[in-house]
Amino acid sequence: MMEHMEGESTAQLLKETLRMAWPAVLESFFISLAGMIDTLMVSQLGTYAVAAVGLTVQPKFISLALFLSVNVAVSALVARRRGQENRTEANRTLLTAIWFTLAACVVITLASVLFAGAIISLCGSGPDTHDPAVTYFNIIQGGMVFNVISLVINAAQRGSGNTRIAMVTNVTSSLINVFFNYLLIGGHLGFPALGLRGAAIATVLGTVVACVLSVRSLFRANSYVSIPYILEQKILPGLEVLSSIVRFAMNLLAENVAMRIGFVYTAVIAAGLGTDAFAAHNVGMNILGLTFSLGDGMQAAAVALTGRSLGENKPEKAKRYGSLCQKTGLVIAASVSVFLFLFARPIFSLFFTEEPVIEMGVLIAGYIMIIDFFQISQVIFSGCLRGAGDVKFTMRVALISAAVIRTLVTWVFTSVVPLGLSGIWLGVFADQVSRCILFAIRFRRGDWVSLKL
Repeated sequence: MMEHMEGESTAQLLKETLRMAWPAVLESFFISLAGMIDTLMVSQLGTYAVAAVGLTVQPKFISLALFLSVNVAVSALVARRRGQENRTEANRTLLTAIWFTLAACVVITLASVLFAGAIISLCGSGPDTHDPAVTYFNIIQGGMVFNVISLVINAAQRGSGNTRIAMVTNVTSSLINVFFNYLLIGGHLGFPALGLRGAAIATVLGTVVACVLSVRSLFRANSYVSIPYILEQKILPGLEVLSSIVRFAMNLLAENVAMRIGFVYTAVIAAGLGTDAFAAHNVGMNILGLTFSLGDGMQAAAVALTGRSLGENKPEKAKRYGSLCQKTGLVIAASVSVFLFLFARPIFSLFFTEEPVIEMGVLIAGYIMIIDFFQISQVIFSGCLRGAGDVKFTMRVALISAAVIRTLVTWVFTSVVPLGLSGIWLGVFADQVSRCILFAIRFRRGDWVSLKL
């Protein structure tokens, strides 16, 4: 009986889930993989360079927090309007979001560049990492506009059901990034050897290409969100739409900031363990980010599928999509853990030659093998809740898990019981487990399907 609710079998829903999910999963994976390759290529400069790049990660994501929040709002709202067959409002949502993003980007870029030195100092920089980290941070923040415009367009495309465009855009961008890393970090094919400065320039060039491809996607004849359609229908940005985006995004922003508080604290503690330990931790976070990216791809599919189903007024279908995304995510998590069990040492040996640092990496990999199950599950659960607009709950969970539980557990197991890197990763574990449990309870209660956007 369940398999034929609302006229669609589980097999049909699974097929649609996989159709939406695989481009989003590949997109997120390749973005994260490019970040790992970035770190790998930078590691040829020494552990100080890996640590310097690591110092910029959390402030970069804090500066992107508003835009990432807006993007989830855009994806959910466009998906809901698509389900309601309201193309005009879907396009108005994108147009309004683009103007808001541009205005906010100017302010955040200026603040990032003007206060770069103080920001990096707060993140725990040392004498050997401060100046390189500031240089790297200034360049990537200076080119932020290309990144955020690409992100908001891709969010709208995902919400409309087109996850392939975002995949092609970001995979191409990642390849450009890696190619220019090769040319500019060590100096090849006649290009100057710019070290960390070259890695930052390569990152910006990748986002420029992504921005061009994203804008170009809005001119395709089959694109649901479309510049020709906006011009033809004379669609203008709307204050009511902006209010919806901001109301939705502010809760997500609070959630993102809460998470980053915990992440920054973790990074500062890790930096205090020394350059070698922080370098190993940074590579570990890259690997954890790679596993997160797989869940994030499933989350993108969950936001679009649940949002569209609720727009069609089919709450049971939204729940079934959420469950199918969750089961797919667990298969992915198991695959990642097996891979790390087999190849953790060779992976860290790519980044470091010093045996003590490699041993630190193997220790971290052991934690990631367990954490990734909870991380991928909680990310997908949160995607379902966000697609429905249940962002106040996800914000409260982030405040509890990332800002409080993670920070407290990390402090206990690094200061009270000095376990070093193990203490830091026990904090990460506690954060992911608590989030997973709270989101799972909320999802299974089912109240989230009744929310209006």
